[in-house]
Amino acid sequence: MSVVDRARRVLPGGSTRTTLFVPPHPPYAVRGEGAIVTDDTGHQVIDCNNNYTSLIHGHAHPEILDAATDAAQCGTAFGLPTHSEVALAEHLRDRTGIEQWRFCNSGTEAVLMLLRAARAHTGRDLIVRFEGSYHGTGDAVVSPTAPGVVPGSVLVLPQNDLGALTAAMREHGDRVAAVLIDLMPNRAGLIPADAGYVEALHDLTRQHGALLAIDEVITFRLREGGLHQVYGIQPDLVSVGKVIGGGFPVGAIGGSAEVLSPFVPAPGAVSWGGTFSANPVTMAAGLTALRLFGPAQITELNRRGDELRSRLRAEGVEVNGSGSLLRLRTADPTELWWSLYRRGVLAGTNGLLALSTAMTPAHLDQIAETVTAVLGRDGAGQQR
Repeated sequence: MSVVDRARRVLPGGSTRTTLFVPPHPPYAVRGEGAIVTDDTGHQVIDCNNNYTSLIHGHAHPEILDAATDAAQCGTAFGLPTHSEVALAEHLRDRTGIEQWRFCNSGTEAVLMLLRAARAHTGRDLIVRFEGSYHGTGDAVVSPTAPGVVPGSVLVLPQNDLGALTAAMREHGDRVAAVLIDLMPNRAGLIPADAGYVEALHDLTRQHGALLAIDEVITFRLREGGLHQVYGIQPDLVSVGKVIGGGFPVGAIGGSAEVLSPFVPAPGAVSWGGTFSANPVTMAAGLTALRLFGPAQITELNRRGDELRSRLRAEGVEVNGSGSLLRLRTADPTELWWSLYRRGVLAGTNGLLALSTAMTPAHLDQIAETVTAVLGRDGAGQQR
């Protein structure tokens, strides 16, 4: 019996992660080394998915593995806090200027904890978010018409529509706990938010006593302290994940001591656990990954991404994004995915390309040549 048949017997549709599915079924990875992934047929691809942007140093980076192994040898998880969570929180504070942090195990959990923090701090119920942005799988941040979702106190607005935002805050501002925004949402095409709109959003939250919450789970890699630094604003709350875990499950929220004070253990405080939250293996791997990804490395990886994007555009490829994140535009994402995969490039199932420090100039040349062959002026319409 094939692994696909086995999978379909025990997993709905044969897969746990909807975001990885490509019909008729995705290949199965068996090994990752640096920028290369090998599947169970022996086919090798340059990994431009990098587990949806989380593997900033590619696969099996030796220093990160050493840090994780050293931590695991002392115990993988405890019913006590460890020094490792303090060290990672200190690093994030110093890196971002955001005072306090709280850890969990995924970007989805981080956003849910962020919303709980906003409501607990303000005593308000309404959350404002924007169409097209993905903030994980919690009920509050997916379409209220999605199967199995019970609509909550969330107002969904079109992004970059200042009139709609102003009107909504005028009408509901005294109920708004937080406005949640991704400044360059992947699901919406990796189009950076307009700077004037972000400034106006910041001012409106201040006027109405709401918190400004920024989802940096994907975009944190673009600047040392997150993409919001480009816009010159300081969020009241921020959610992060992916690159801060060194390849292990992670999520976190950051904010001022005042905003996060509802989590301080006391009668009436927010109770939020998590059996594996802040486990020492993730904390150690994440701290090592971030120390290896300082300003010089960030600048260089962004430069490579900008250069690749310019090169693709010069060949007629429609591509969005900024820095080390690129989004290929196509009418048929599934056909694009398979066309790239067969030629040796692993993309996201929506056309996302996320670069890693493990990529060499030769890798980037191959990525450019492959994408151009599929989507460039001479390759457009030849994806099969």
